[in-house]
Amino acid sequence: MNYKEEYKKKLVTPEEAVKIVKSGDWVEYGSFSGSVVVLDKALAARKDELWDVKIRSTTRATGIPEVVMVDPSREHFTYNSWHFSSFDRKLSDQGLCSYLPMVYHELPEYYRNYIDVDVVMIPVTPLDKHGFFNFGPQVSHTTAMCEAAKTIILEVNPNIPRCLGLEEAIHISKVDYIVEADYPVAEIPAVRPNDIDKKIASIIIGQLEDGCCLQLGIGSMPNAVGDMIADSDLKDLGIHTEMFVDSMVDMVEKGRITGAKKNIDKYKIVATIALGTKKTYDFINDNPMCTFLPVNYTNDPCVIGQLDKFISINSCIDVDLFGQINSESSGKRQISGTGGAICFAQGAFRSKGGKGFICMTSTYSNGGKTFSRIRPTLEPGSAVTIHRGIAPSVVTEYGIANLKGKALWQRAEALISIAHPDFHEDLIKGAQKIGIWRKSNKR
Repeated sequence: MNYKEEYKKKLVTPEEAVKIVKSGDWVEYGSFSGSVVVLDKALAARKDELWDVKIRSTTRATGIPEVVMVDPSREHFTYNSWHFSSFDRKLSDQGLCSYLPMVYHELPEYYRNYIDVDVVMIPVTPLDKHGFFNFGPQVSHTTAMCEAAKTIILEVNPNIPRCLGLEEAIHISKVDYIVEADYPVAEIPAVRPNDIDKKIASIIIGQLEDGCCLQLGIGSMPNAVGDMIADSDLKDLGIHTEMFVDSMVDMVEKGRITGAKKNIDKYKIVATIALGTKKTYDFINDNPMCTFLPVNYTNDPCVIGQLDKFISINSCIDVDLFGQINSESSGKRQISGTGGAICFAQGAFRSKGGKGFICMTSTYSNGGKTFSRIRPTLEPGSAVTIHRGIAPSVVTEYGIANLKGKALWQRAEALISIAHPDFHEDLIKGAQKIGIWRKSNKR
């Protein structure tokens, strides 16, 4: 096959490409920093010709979709997301984005066995000499998405970093249409940690040792841990994570990461997506140290469990005294999504010498008032992201509460001990009210 000739045959304008979309179709928009831009604009321009087109994305980082802006009635386009970005959350608050619940490591199989996909639109790197387009830093479930699609349209962008790995590319023979674009990859600056985040991070750092393998979630507190690890004297650390971020670049450049002690994927940094600044994208581009693999590998608890001394560090919104962990909603209001929190909690438990940490500040402020993140029960409508039986250790600036093997009254006591002292008495009263406090419990 002459790849250049094939490319020319399939190259069309965005307007021509989106003519394939019909009323009632399910359309995939890509994920994270790899969500279509020019094809989105072209599809939005067809609003008056189309009805009930359903669109799926994941943690869209490339701004509010044009299809949403042109159709606030949602009669023509219905936008949905597997995990909310800040853009998705704002749209959801206005009734313009619907959440799709999932367990992240299962997502590829949803596409292979449960989901209808009419059209896939995804950004990719330019064609290589072997006839492949690379998906960039969103390997995740992209191949499974393409396998399920009736039509595949690529948005070729020369600014996307080329990521090495598995299921990371698609051959031109499998593609129906190609459009060309040129826009910067969406950058997500790290949320800088405050003093409380740093305190929590210092507690976790005390739990780490040479040769452990790390997973960091999103947010200011995991960033604080990453910064401290980079400036520590820890040696021969590994990375097996869902998301590769800026602080991991610092860890590598300061000599903390070698992967030499990993049981599998030795010497490799393993991830399924990357979100960060240009620093991250430059680092992962064509870097043989980085291996981007599908999420049903990176987030599979059985795979994670093969890594000795695996350390999972994620954050949450609140926890109740039963040990139910909510990482995704504020009552009925969807904030983010399930993501990989449950996957890594289970994986760390399976790991020899592994430890799982769910971290949060003990309080938050709203409307000038201060509230405890440790509650007698979760607010009605809140999601239970991590089942109480799976819950790993919970960390605040006041310490660590290990919940494994503990009765409800023991959990209540452990969690109250790491709550802000101003809320101890109210939490004890709450525990008494719901019947999980003993007279002999410590106050």
